[in-house]
Amino acid sequence: MNEKLTRNIGIMAHIDAGKTTTTERILFYTGENHRIGEVDNGEATMDFMEQEQNRGITIASAATTCSWKGHQINIIDTPGHVDFTAEVERSLRVLDGAVVVVCAVGGVEPQTETVWRQADTYKVPRIAFVNKMDRLGANFEEAIEEIRLKLNTNPIPIFIPVGRENDFSGIINLLTMKYYTYDSSDQGKTVIENEIPADLQDLADTWHEKLIDSASSFSDEITELYFDGEEIPNELIIATLKKATIERMALPVFVGSSLKDIGVQALLDGVIDFLPSPSEVPALTGLNLKTEKEVSVSYDANKPPLALIFKIQVDREAGPMCFVRVYQGKLKKGTAIMNISKKKRERINRILRMHADRPEDLTELEAGDIGVIVGFKDARTGDTIGSEGVQVLLEKMHFPIPVISVAIEPNTLSDQDKLRSALGILAQEDPTFTYRDDEETGQLVISGMGELHLDVLVTRLTQEMKIQARVGKPQVTYRESITKEASGVESFSKILAGKENAASIALTVRPLSIGGGTKYRCTAKTKGIPEEILEAVERGITNSFKGGIKFGYDTCDMEAEVTAITYNELTASPFAFEACSSICFDKVAQMAAPVLMEPIMKVTVAVPAQFVGEAISSLTSRNGLVNSIESRPSAEYIHAQAPLAQLFGYSTILRSATQGRGTFSMEFNHYSQKLR
Repeated sequence: MNEKLTRNIGIMAHIDAGKTTTTERILFYTGENHRIGEVDNGEATMDFMEQEQNRGITIASAATTCSWKGHQINIIDTPGHVDFTAEVERSLRVLDGAVVVVCAVGGVEPQTETVWRQADTYKVPRIAFVNKMDRLGANFEEAIEEIRLKLNTNPIPIFIPVGRENDFSGIINLLTMKYYTYDSSDQGKTVIENEIPADLQDLADTWHEKLIDSASSFSDEITELYFDGEEIPNELIIATLKKATIERMALPVFVGSSLKDIGVQALLDGVIDFLPSPSEVPALTGLNLKTEKEVSVSYDANKPPLALIFKIQVDREAGPMCFVRVYQGKLKKGTAIMNISKKKRERINRILRMHADRPEDLTELEAGDIGVIVGFKDARTGDTIGSEGVQVLLEKMHFPIPVISVAIEPNTLSDQDKLRSALGILAQEDPTFTYRDDEETGQLVISGMGELHLDVLVTRLTQEMKIQARVGKPQVTYRESITKEASGVESFSKILAGKENAASIALTVRPLSIGGGTKYRCTAKTKGIPEEILEAVERGITNSFKGGIKFGYDTCDMEAEVTAITYNELTASPFAFEACSSICFDKVAQMAAPVLMEPIMKVTVAVPAQFVGEAISSLTSRNGLVNSIESRPSAEYIHAQAPLAQLFGYSTILRSATQGRGTFSMEFNHYSQKLR
C-alpha cells in the first residue's frame, strides 16, 4: 500500500443536505456500485440499517472503501441529526480530511455549525461541496457568503455553476477554464469538456482572478509570476491551496447536484488534490505508559503497531466488529495484540475491509488504513490497541453525558434476560447510551442523548432484536430531609418466648448543609455496654435513613446523634435496641419539619449570540438560575442550575427557541428543597 495514494475522509453536513446521496454517487462513479441507490426509496447502500431506510436519515456512521484514479479512498458517512452527535465525533477523531456538504438552498444550517466546531476540535482539514444547485431557490453566491460568515472560514471556489434551479446545466473549472457537462443517458458517468460559452466568459474571468488572488496570499511565487504577467502553473496553485487546506487556512469549494449527477467526479478530484494523505497530517500525541511522558505518533509502517478503535458494530453471526484506524505499523490476521486501554491481550481472528455492509477479507492492515477487526471480546469504543512492548495510549475520546432517562421493562418475564443482553449490545455499540438498575424502584432505566436517540434504540430492540418491551415516562428520584433540629426519647419493651426485651435511647436530629449526606454519631456514655448493642443502635438508624421520613425516599443532608442509651443487662437485646432506635428516628424526624428534596442539575447551554435571550428565558421559565455567561468564538455558553423534573423535553424546547442551533448538557449537582 502506498500511503500517498490513500485518503481517509468523512462526509458531514446538516440533516438533508445530501450527504448520503453524494456518497452513493461516489460509489457509483468509482465502480463500487453497479447502480445508484437512492435515500428517498430506502435503497441507499450506506443507510443499510432498517431504521435508516424507514426514517430516511443516517443514524450510524457507515465505512466504505473505493478507488479513484489509482487512489484508495476510505469514506465514512456520518449522521446529520443532533441526537447522533457522538457518531460524528468518533468518526472525525480518525479522519485525515472531510467533505462538508452545504445545501445551495438552505445554506449553512445549524447542525453544519455543530459538526464544523467538532471538526475544529480535531483539527480536520476540509473541502466544501455546494449541493442541490438544481433545487428551487438555489443560490451559489449566498451559500459562499454564509460559509464565510457563519463558519468563520476562507472559502475559495474551484468551480462555479452554470445556471441554477431548472437551468443548472454544468460547472466551470476555474483552474483549467473549461466548461463541463454530464451525460444524463449514463447517469453522469460521461463527462463532456466544452469551451466556456461567450456570455459566461467575463463571469468566469472574474472568479478566476479571485482564485489567483486567494492562492497568491499563501505563495510569494504565485504573486511574483502574477505581477510579471507570466503563466501560473495549475500544479503550483493546487499545491499551494493543498498546503493552506491542511493548515486549515483555506476551504476549497466545489459545486454540483448529486441527485442530477453533476459535479461529483470533480469533487473526487478535489479529495485527491486538496485533502491530505495519512503521512501529510500533523503527528498525533500519545502517552507512553512506561515513562508517563507524551510521545509523538507519526505515520510509519515500520514501527510497532498502534491503532484506535473508533466504532463497534455487533453482528449477529460475527460478534463485535471493531472499526479501527491504524496509525503505525501493521495489524496482521491471526496474531495477538494488546488492548492498551484495558491491559488485555486480544486475538485478531479476521480483518475486513467494508464496502458499506459488504465485507472483503484482508490479511493485514497498514498504517494509515481503516478496516474492521473481528475477534475482540472486551473492546470498547475509544480503546487503543498496539504492541505489548511499546505501550502508547492515544488520547481518549470524550463523549457527552446522556441527558434523558426512561424506565423499560419486558412484556414477559422470559424476555428479561434477552432484554439485558440486548441492552448490553447497544451499550457496547453506542458509548452515549447507558442502562442501570434503579435501586429505589427496582426498574431498569435506560439513558440517552435525546428523545429521538432513545426512540431509535427502543425501535431497534423491538424490530431488529425482536424483544417486546414497555417504556415508561421520564422519572425523577427525589430525596427527603429536615429543616430544623429536634430531640426525643423512646422506650421499647416486648415479651418474646417468655423473656422481656427492653431498650431506651435519646436521639437528636439536625439538618446539614447542601451536599452533607447523612451522618450518624453516638455521644452517649457507652461504658459497660456490649459492642453488639451499639451496633444494633447504629444499624437501626442507618437503615431508617434509607426508609425515609414521610414519603419513603432516601434521606439526605441530615445528622442523627444518639445522646443517651439506657442499658439493663437482664432485659437488653440487640433486637430491642435496633427496633427502639428505628422507632425513635421516625418520631424525632417527624418533629423536625421534614421536606421533599429534588435533584438540581448543572446545565451548560451553547447557543449563537443572537439566541442568548431566548435560551435564558427558556431556562428561567423552568425555575432555572443562570450563574454566568461565557463568550467563545463559536458560541455563547450559559452556565445555570435547574431542577431535573423541569428539564424533561427541554432539548426540544431549546432547539425550537434557537432554530435548532442550541445544544445543552447537564450533570447532577445537588439536592434542594422542592418548590411546590
